[in-house]
Amino acid sequence: MNNFKFEKKLLINDRILGAGLSRNKGIKVSKGEYIAFCDADDLWNKDKLKIQLDFMKKENLLFSHSNYFIINNTSKKIGSFKVPKIISYNQLIKSCDIGLSSVMISKSLMKKNSFSNLKTKEDYLLWIKLIRHLKNFKSINKNLVYWRYLKNSLSSSSIQKIIDAFRLYRNYLNFSFLFSIFCMLRLSFYALIKKIIMYLKV
Repeated sequence: MNNFKFEKKLLINDRILGAGLSRNKGIKVSKGEYIAFCDADDLWNKDKLKIQLDFMKKENLLFSHSNYFIINNTSKKIGSFKVPKIISYNQLIKSCDIGLSSVMISKSLMKKNSFSNLKTKEDYLLWIKLIRHLKNFKSINKNLVYWRYLKNSLSSSSIQKIIDAFRLYRNYLNFSFLFSIFCMLRLSFYALIKKIIMYLKV
Protein backbone atom coordinates (compact mmCIF):
# COMPACT_ATOMS: atom_id res chain seq x y z
CA MET A 1 0.00 0.00 0.00
CA ASN A 2 3.06 2.28 0.16
CA ASN A 3 2.66 3.17 -3.53
CA PHE A 4 -0.78 4.68 -2.97
CA LYS A 5 -1.38 8.30 -2.12
CA PHE A 6 -4.65 9.18 -0.43
CA GLU A 7 -6.42 12.51 -0.35
CA LYS A 8 -9.47 12.61 1.88
CA LYS A 9 -12.41 14.72 0.79
CA LEU A 10 -15.68 14.83 2.69
CA LEU A 11 -18.77 15.60 0.62
CA ILE A 12 -21.99 16.52 2.46
CA ASN A 13 -25.33 16.50 0.67
CA ASP A 14 -27.63 19.44 1.35
CA ARG A 15 -30.56 17.08 0.79
CA ILE A 16 -31.13 13.32 0.82
CA LEU A 17 -29.87 11.89 -2.46
CA GLY A 18 -29.69 8.19 -1.71
CA ALA A 19 -26.74 5.84 -2.19
CA GLY A 20 -26.60 5.83 -5.98
CA LEU A 21 -26.74 9.57 -6.57
CA SER A 22 -24.32 10.19 -3.70
CA ARG A 23 -21.81 7.85 -5.34
CA ASN A 24 -22.25 9.72 -8.62
CA LYS A 25 -21.39 12.93 -6.81
CA GLY A 26 -18.24 11.40 -5.35
CA ILE A 27 -17.13 9.91 -8.67
CA LYS A 28 -17.56 13.26 -10.39
CA VAL A 29 -15.05 15.01 -8.11
CA SER A 30 -12.62 12.08 -7.91
CA LYS A 31 -9.18 12.50 -9.49
CA GLY A 32 -7.86 8.94 -9.80
CA GLU A 33 -7.87 6.61 -12.80
CA TYR A 34 -9.80 3.94 -10.92
CA ILE A 35 -12.83 3.94 -8.65
CA ALA A 36 -13.29 1.53 -5.73
CA PHE A 37 -16.30 1.36 -3.43
CA CYS A 38 -16.64 0.52 0.25
CA ASP A 39 -20.03 0.78 1.91
CA ALA A 40 -19.96 2.09 5.46
CA ASP A 41 -20.67 -1.31 7.04
CA ASP A 42 -18.11 -3.25 4.99
CA LEU A 43 -14.35 -3.75 5.36
CA TRP A 44 -11.52 -4.20 2.87
CA ASN A 45 -8.57 -6.55 3.02
CA LYS A 46 -5.60 -4.28 3.78
CA ASP A 47 -4.00 -5.14 0.40
CA LYS A 48 -7.21 -5.07 -1.64
CA LEU A 49 -6.36 -2.05 -3.79
CA LYS A 50 -2.88 -3.26 -4.71
CA ILE A 51 -4.01 -6.82 -5.45
CA GLN A 52 -6.93 -5.67 -7.55
CA LEU A 53 -5.06 -2.99 -9.45
CA ASP A 54 -2.24 -5.41 -10.31
CA PHE A 55 -4.84 -7.94 -11.50
CA MET A 56 -6.64 -5.40 -13.70
CA LYS A 57 -3.43 -4.15 -15.29
CA LYS A 58 -2.20 -7.67 -15.95
CA GLU A 59 -5.53 -8.72 -17.52
CA ASN A 60 -6.11 -5.34 -19.21
CA LEU A 61 -9.49 -4.89 -17.51
CA LEU A 62 -11.73 -1.89 -16.97
CA PHE A 63 -13.86 -3.66 -14.33
CA SER A 64 -13.16 -6.33 -11.73
CA HIS A 65 -14.61 -7.75 -8.53
CA SER A 66 -13.75 -10.45 -6.01
CA ASN A 67 -14.93 -13.10 -3.59
CA TYR A 68 -15.93 -11.90 -0.14
CA PHE A 69 -16.44 -12.97 3.45
CA ILE A 70 -19.70 -12.31 5.31
CA ILE A 71 -19.44 -10.86 8.81
CA ASN A 72 -22.03 -9.95 11.43
CA ASN A 73 -22.50 -6.78 13.48
CA THR A 74 -19.58 -7.72 15.74
CA SER A 75 -17.30 -8.39 12.74
CA LYS A 76 -17.40 -12.15 13.34
CA LYS A 77 -16.98 -14.14 10.14
CA ILE A 78 -20.22 -16.06 9.51
CA GLY A 79 -19.82 -17.13 5.89
CA SER A 80 -18.26 -16.51 2.51
CA PHE A 81 -19.21 -16.27 -1.14
CA LYS A 82 -17.16 -17.27 -4.16
CA VAL A 83 -18.15 -15.44 -7.32
CA PRO A 84 -17.95 -17.02 -10.79
CA LYS A 85 -14.61 -16.50 -12.53
CA ILE A 86 -16.38 -14.94 -15.53
CA ILE A 87 -19.89 -13.47 -15.60
CA SER A 88 -21.75 -12.87 -18.87
CA TYR A 89 -24.72 -10.58 -19.52
CA ASN A 90 -27.16 -13.52 -19.58
CA GLN A 91 -25.83 -14.73 -16.24
CA LEU A 92 -25.96 -11.29 -14.68
CA ILE A 93 -29.61 -10.58 -15.46
CA LYS A 94 -30.47 -13.85 -13.69
CA SER A 95 -28.51 -13.21 -10.51
CA CYS A 96 -26.31 -10.43 -9.15
CA ASP A 97 -23.26 -12.08 -7.62
CA ILE A 98 -21.16 -8.91 -7.58
CA GLY A 99 -20.51 -7.33 -4.19
CA LEU A 100 -20.36 -3.55 -4.51
CA SER A 101 -17.50 -3.18 -2.03
CA SER A 102 -15.43 -5.66 -4.06
CA VAL A 103 -15.66 -3.68 -7.30
CA MET A 104 -12.86 -1.68 -8.88
CA ILE A 105 -13.63 0.17 -12.10
CA SER A 106 -11.79 2.44 -14.50
CA LYS A 107 -13.03 6.00 -14.20
CA SER A 108 -13.02 6.25 -17.99
CA LEU A 109 -15.79 3.65 -18.03
CA MET A 110 -17.92 5.83 -15.76
CA LYS A 111 -17.86 8.91 -17.99
CA LYS A 112 -21.00 7.83 -19.84
CA ASN A 113 -22.51 5.70 -17.05
CA SER A 114 -23.82 6.40 -13.57
CA PHE A 115 -25.82 4.93 -10.70
CA SER A 116 -29.61 5.25 -10.78
CA ASN A 117 -31.85 6.48 -7.95
CA LEU A 118 -33.18 3.02 -7.14
CA LYS A 119 -33.05 2.36 -3.39
CA THR A 120 -31.56 -1.15 -3.36
CA LYS A 121 -30.63 -2.21 -6.92
CA GLU A 122 -28.74 0.87 -8.10
CA ASP A 123 -25.42 -1.00 -8.29
CA TYR A 124 -26.95 -4.04 -9.99
CA LEU A 125 -28.46 -1.87 -12.72
CA LEU A 126 -25.10 -0.18 -13.35
CA TRP A 127 -23.33 -3.54 -13.69
CA ILE A 128 -25.92 -4.59 -16.29
CA LYS A 129 -25.36 -1.39 -18.26
CA LEU A 130 -21.58 -1.85 -18.18
CA ILE A 131 -21.52 -5.53 -19.08
CA ARG A 132 -23.40 -4.77 -22.28
CA HIS A 133 -20.27 -2.93 -23.44
CA LEU A 134 -17.63 -5.19 -21.88
CA LYS A 135 -19.34 -8.51 -22.77
CA ASN A 136 -18.27 -10.12 -19.48
CA PHE A 137 -16.75 -9.44 -16.07
CA LYS A 138 -13.70 -11.22 -14.61
CA SER A 139 -13.25 -11.79 -10.91
CA ILE A 140 -10.29 -12.32 -8.60
CA ASN A 141 -10.32 -15.66 -6.83
CA LYS A 142 -9.53 -14.08 -3.47
CA ASN A 143 -11.62 -12.80 -0.57
CA LEU A 144 -10.75 -9.11 -0.62
CA VAL A 145 -13.82 -7.79 1.21
CA TYR A 146 -15.72 -8.40 4.43
CA TRP A 147 -19.39 -7.78 3.66
CA ARG A 148 -21.43 -7.04 6.77
CA TYR A 149 -24.88 -8.60 7.06
CA LEU A 150 -27.26 -6.54 9.21
CA LYS A 151 -30.90 -7.56 9.57
CA ASN A 152 -32.15 -3.98 9.80
CA SER A 153 -30.17 -2.64 6.81
CA LEU A 154 -31.88 -1.27 3.71
CA SER A 155 -30.37 -4.01 1.54
CA SER A 156 -31.98 -6.64 3.78
CA SER A 157 -35.51 -5.36 3.14
CA SER A 158 -37.14 -8.10 1.06
CA ILE A 159 -40.15 -6.02 0.03
CA GLN A 160 -38.01 -3.10 -1.13
CA LYS A 161 -35.73 -5.42 -3.07
CA ILE A 162 -38.69 -7.04 -4.84
CA ILE A 163 -40.13 -3.65 -5.78
CA ASP A 164 -36.80 -2.36 -7.06
CA ALA A 165 -36.10 -5.58 -8.97
CA PHE A 166 -39.37 -5.22 -10.87
CA ARG A 167 -38.65 -1.55 -11.60
CA LEU A 168 -35.18 -2.43 -12.81
CA TYR A 169 -36.41 -4.96 -15.35
CA ARG A 170 -39.57 -3.14 -16.39
CA ASN A 171 -38.67 0.57 -16.28
CA TYR A 172 -34.94 0.59 -16.89
CA LEU A 173 -34.32 -2.48 -19.07
CA ASN A 174 -37.70 -2.17 -20.80
CA PHE A 175 -38.60 -5.83 -20.46
CA SER A 176 -42.25 -6.77 -20.94
CA PHE A 177 -44.50 -6.81 -17.87
CA LEU A 178 -44.71 -10.61 -17.70
CA PHE A 179 -41.00 -11.12 -18.37
CA SER A 180 -40.19 -8.53 -15.69
CA ILE A 181 -42.28 -10.52 -13.21
CA PHE A 182 -40.49 -13.70 -14.24
CA CYS A 183 -37.04 -12.07 -13.90
CA MET A 184 -37.97 -10.62 -10.53
CA LEU A 185 -39.03 -14.03 -9.21
CA ARG A 186 -35.94 -15.69 -10.67
CA LEU A 187 -33.66 -13.08 -9.10
CA SER A 188 -35.35 -13.60 -5.71
CA PHE A 189 -34.95 -17.37 -6.03
CA TYR A 190 -31.24 -17.14 -6.81
CA ALA A 191 -30.78 -14.64 -3.97
CA LEU A 192 -32.27 -17.19 -1.56
CA ILE A 193 -30.05 -19.98 -2.89
CA LYS A 194 -27.01 -17.71 -2.63
CA LYS A 195 -27.83 -16.86 0.97
CA ILE A 196 -28.05 -20.56 1.85
CA ILE A 197 -24.73 -21.28 0.11
CA MET A 198 -22.99 -18.37 1.83
CA TYR A 199 -23.86 -19.58 5.32
CA LEU A 200 -22.84 -23.14 4.55
CA LYS A 201 -19.32 -21.94 3.75
CA VAL A 202 -18.37 -20.60 7.15
